[in-house]
Formats: sequence, structure tokens, C-alpha cells
Amino acid sequence: MDVDLVLTADAATIDGSGKLNLLGVFDQISVGRFPARHGRLSLVLRFLGGAGDAGTHKLTIKLSSPKGKELVSLSGELKVSPGRTSLQTGIRVPHVINLDGIVFQEEGIHTFHILVDGRHQATLPLTIVSRRMGGAMA
Repeated sequence: MDVDLVLTADAATIDGSGKLNLLGVFDQISVGRFPARHGRLSLVLRFLGGAGDAGTHKLTIKLSSPKGKELVSLSGELKVSPGRTSLQTGIRVPHVINLDGIVFQEEGIHTFHILVDGRHQATLPLTIVSRRMGGAMA
């Protein structure tokens, strides 16, 4: 399984037909002071594979600070059904993980690391800035 989409948003859902709905996509959060607690963010992923990828895969997600400290570590199973296979696109599986109350201790580029079956598949930077330094607010 590969990851062909990874982003952060204010909210995301997957409807009954598998369509991904996004609200407020961002890559930067502006805060007034540190430590800063962010209410909620949705980590949006889409996995891509072929018929041979049907089955259960181990999913690991880690968020690290600019200095490499691990802030979040999640692991679970991703179950892929062979019924989702298309000749043109293969298997596409959208996934939304809501993360509530993450506390950021410092400014800088924080990084999500996505692993499938122990193999690194994607990296997503998330920049945390102080409002005193400027920047848009998420």
C-alpha cells in the first residue's frame, strides 16, 4: 500500500460512497504563546494499492517536533477490501484521523510520518508559528 494523499484540515468526512469531504485544508497553525493546545485537526490520508494489497496492514502515524521529540504515536490496522479494486485506479482507501488537543511546545516545522507495514510511506510538514512573527491562523 502506498499513500497518495496526506494533508491536514479543520474537518473531514467520508460519505457512504467513499467520497472524501474536506473543510479548511492547512499546513500552518498560528499561536499566541507556547505551550499551545490545538483543539482539533483532521489528518487525511488516502491509500493506494493493487489487488494484491487486499487484507490487513499495520498503520503507524507519528508526529515529531522540530527537535525530533515524539508528540503523537498512533498505530492500528488498515483493512483493505478486494471489492474496491478498479482496473484504472486500483484500490483507493480514504482515511480520516481526528486528533484532539495536541500541545505544541515550540515554533517550527513539526512532521507527521506515515508508515504502512513498517515502511515509511509519507511525510507531512506542519508549521507552527507565533502570531508575533506573523502568519495565517488555522
